[in-house]
Amino acid sequence: MEWLSIGSNLIHDTIVFSTALIFAALGGIYSERSGVVNIGIEGMMTMGAFTGAVVTFFTTSPWVGFTAAIFAGAVFALLHAVACITFKADQTVSGVAINFLATGLTVYLTKIIFNGAGQTTTLSTVFTKWKIPFLGDIPYVGHAIFEAYPTSYLAFILVAVTWYVLFRTPFGLRLRAVGEHPRAADTLGVNVARMRYVAVMISGALAAMGGATIALTTTSNFSHNTVSGQGFIAIAAMIFGKWNPTGAMWAALFFGVAQAVKSLVQVFELNKIVPIEFIFMLPYILTILVLAGVVGRANAPAASGKPYETGSR
Repeated sequence: MEWLSIGSNLIHDTIVFSTALIFAALGGIYSERSGVVNIGIEGMMTMGAFTGAVVTFFTTSPWVGFTAAIFAGAVFALLHAVACITFKADQTVSGVAINFLATGLTVYLTKIIFNGAGQTTTLSTVFTKWKIPFLGDIPYVGHAIFEAYPTSYLAFILVAVTWYVLFRTPFGLRLRAVGEHPRAADTLGVNVARMRYVAVMISGALAAMGGATIALTTTSNFSHNTVSGQGFIAIAAMIFGKWNPTGAMWAALFFGVAQAVKSLVQVFELNKIVPIEFIFMLPYILTILVLAGVVGRANAPAASGKPYETGSR
């Protein structure tokens, strides 16, 4: 029974930790499927975490904070879109700049709003877990799968929605077209720049949802290390999942397991055998190993990272 309980907790924690990665990975898919590389996912998550925490602090409503984070992420992503689409800037450099800007700006604003403090005040109201009636009462399985934060349910729903939008709608067809062969799409009357702008803004909104999820569930505040590299793990999940929503979801769950394992350290007292720092490094080590094994075999959208000039040949 003890092993069943441990397994149940592991699955439960995996879902909790992978939720933010799923949101961010889906955001990366929208952007890269349109042909815009978005290394700035980390910064957009940071902006979402900051906005979600601050707005929730002043409104005492996590849903208002979560919604505000969505808008903040979309607006912040406009910076990346303008630089890469309108001014044809190097997309990787722009993404790195977005990450630096988000980190510096949010810490600066936090110090101004909270009287010099390096983090927001601990939130009194955050998301609480929802238990699905009847299913949530199933021994072990109920706690593992059917008792989660509302954002977790939303993340899995958005995986299905994103798959449908990308592969079963005219919008998704145009989005993929501008990411694979923008000149052909332009010839057929598709506004490449507009499609890419929309995709990058959706990417920012989804990444911000991931950041807000962290601040409004597991940390209950915002500080400079709230996101702590999870944006880059989400990018790895996107690549590991081969730019497919369902593939990215499974990859995010894989990385979520690595983070959930940290909660088992205390149960088995593994820190007496392996230094705790190595356990905390596990998600990032797995990220490197996965990318080393996948990159070169996973084919990105053909026009990803390539600026397009309307009417170019």
